[in-house]
Amino acid sequence: IPLLSRALAMSKRPLLLFASPWTAPAWMRSNGDVRGKATLKGKAGDKYHKAWANYFIKYCLWNQAGMDSRRTGECVCAPTIAFTAAQQRDFIAQDLGPALAHSPHRTLLLMLDDQRIHLPHWAKVVLGNATAARYVAGLAIHWYLDAIVPPGCSLEATHKLFPDHFLLYTEACTGFFMFR
Repeated sequence: IPLLSRALAMSKRPLLLFASPWTAPAWMRSNGDVRGKATLKGKAGDKYHKAWANYFIKYCLWNQAGMDSRRTGECVCAPTIAFTAAQQRDFIAQDLGPALAHSPHRTLLLMLDDQRIHLPHWAKVVLGNATAARYVAGLAIHWYLDAIVPPGCSLEATHKLFPDHFLLYTEACTGFFMFR
C-alpha cells in the first residue's frame, strides 16, 4: 500500500490495478497443499468455489480500504488456479461472476491468464457461454510461447471471434528458455 500510495501521488490519472492470485489456500485445493499442480476441490457452485470467489471480493475490499478508490479506478482480477476451460467457465458463470456483480466494486474480470497456445479454444469454451461471457471483460495472456504459436492463429483468431473482449499481455520475461 505505501508503494501504491506513492505511485498514486505521482500519477495524473487513476491507476488500474491488476491482481492475479497464484493459488487458492491449501484447504481449498485438491492436493491439500499450496505447492504443486492442483484444482479447487469439488465443482462450481459448491462451498469451495463460493469461498474462492469471496477471496476476490475480500481483495477488492482490502484494496479499497488501503487506497482511495476514486484514484485507483477499477480492480482487475483474474483467477489463475489450475482450471480447464470448462471449469473456469463454470466458476465464472456460477461463482465469481455473480459475486463480483453483487459486490460494490467496479471490477473488470480477465479470464485465462495463461499461454496464448490455449487460444482460441479457451475463449470459445468460456466466452461461448453467454452467462460466463457477460462477466468477462477480456483475456489475460502470457507471451512465453510466442515463437511457437503465430499471432494470427491465436490472438487474431480470438479477436475475430470475440471482438468485444480485449486481449492483454500480463506476464513475460526474458531468459524463459535456458538455451537463450
